[in-house]
Amino acid sequence: MSIIRQAIGWMSPAGPRARLSILIFHRVLRQDDPLLPDVPDAQRFDDILRWMSRWLNVLPLDRAIDLLVRGSLPARAAAITFDDGYADNRSVALPVLQKNGMTATFFIATGFLDGGRMWNDTVIEAVRGCAHGVLDLSGIGLGTHAIDTIARRRDAIGRLIASLKYLAPEERLQRCGEIAVLAGAALPDDLMMSRADVVALRDAGMQVGAHTVTHPILATLAEAGARREIDESRRLLETLLDERVRLFAYPNGKPGADYLPEHARLVRELGFDAAVSTAHGAAAAEDDLMELPRFTPWDRSRWRFGARLVANLLERPRPS
Repeated sequence: MSIIRQAIGWMSPAGPRARLSILIFHRVLRQDDPLLPDVPDAQRFDDILRWMSRWLNVLPLDRAIDLLVRGSLPARAAAITFDDGYADNRSVALPVLQKNGMTATFFIATGFLDGGRMWNDTVIEAVRGCAHGVLDLSGIGLGTHAIDTIARRRDAIGRLIASLKYLAPEERLQRCGEIAVLAGAALPDDLMMSRADVVALRDAGMQVGAHTVTHPILATLAEAGARREIDESRRLLETLLDERVRLFAYPNGKPGADYLPEHARLVRELGFDAAVSTAHGAAAAEDDLMELPRFTPWDRSRWRFGARLVANLLERPRPS
């Protein structure tokens, strides 16, 4: 038995003291993208799933939560989740999951289905498509950015996303549109899933959860707007799939910054069984089901990936 498997088993035993490690992914690319170095391609995702199969008991998220509550979770329990609803979740990630005999839960921001594009992708693709070595956004208060190398393009993307992230949704969309115009870039309309893709994931044995309509920072919205975002995303998915949608993921998901205690209360009132955040740590039976922790495994090497799994089990999530 490997050292990593032993360590995980010691910190994540079966039964009432069990811990559930919930992993977050967003995309799985067909091949490496130099502008998205942290996003796995199909081969790297396959490697990750094979490592997980050696060390962890990977369960569907809904079943894992049910077992956690009952004190019946197996040792080394884990679940896989995807956020947002990218088209490559079906075309690239799904076949790799099936090859490895694993399931995942896909949290869908419903407003981007059928040709939509998330604001951060507008920024990424505008910088990618800019034909010049400098992107001058000083006229809209976003500075001037050298983008004559891949590293500088990545840096510009990071700085722009950080500066726009917590703007009001309408202002953020306007700024993103202005960036695209000033970059002179043609933007893709095939990054996100179609409704048929969502149905296909469910029919393939995957689980679908809600992730709001337009992926806002809930903490920036009035309560009525937050309720509408959460409820309408669930209703669309339930109509599309003709089944109850049990799970929710908070956009961005940082407790106390991206969502607040009142949003956890809203999710409970709207009838979800559980909701996931992006607070680090592994879930325990005593944790609030409306604020379950998750983490993102960035590491490329097997041992670093394993070490991160172990380290995450040592963290305790901070609620909103």
